[in-house]
Amino acid sequence: MTAASANRRTASHSRKTAETEITASVDLDGTGASTVDTGVAFLDHMLASFSRHSGIDVKISCNGDLEVDDHHSVEDVALVLGTAIAEALGDKKGIGRYGWAIIPMDEALAQCSMDLGGRSYCVFRAEFARPVIQGLSTEMVEHFFVSLSRTMNANLHLAVLDGRNTHRMIEALFKSLAYAMKQAVRIDGSDIKSTKGVI
Repeated sequence: MTAASANRRTASHSRKTAETEITASVDLDGTGASTVDTGVAFLDHMLASFSRHSGIDVKISCNGDLEVDDHHSVEDVALVLGTAIAEALGDKKGIGRYGWAIIPMDEALAQCSMDLGGRSYCVFRAEFARPVIQGLSTEMVEHFFVSLSRTMNANLHLAVLDGRNTHRMIEALFKSLAYAMKQAVRIDGSDIKSTKGVI
């Protein structure tokens, strides 16, 4: 179920399966306020950081089968968040479309390049020494971004360029996503940035 506002770039989306029940709301023209409860503590921290640094207001609630694993919750949160962002973007008229950022966090360095041009594709290059951080399996970090790109209809290229501390490497990835997103969703004109006339 999806609901979008005709006057503001806001949207909400819900998804209920036998494994998860999730609701996500976004305001692309917000102030970076967030309320996040996924049941996965480190993912909550990353999504709050994404919201703060992108300037996108985010509300996410997830009740998932964490007694089984974090996989279903992490994947489905990304799918629902991506859908809400895509709905809020509407016809994408006037948006910057492209965004990129390179973010340092002490010894860690991460980059994200993004195209909101309607094609889903994710390239991810990172390796993490720690297998789990506060309930988040680090193997699920790549899967989060792949799932997000799928429902957001976006090209995402993410890479950790340097780093040793797994926490900082992952956080730098989410912050690079935030600043790339901030650039890509901004309104900087009234045209559709595509020779096709639609994106």
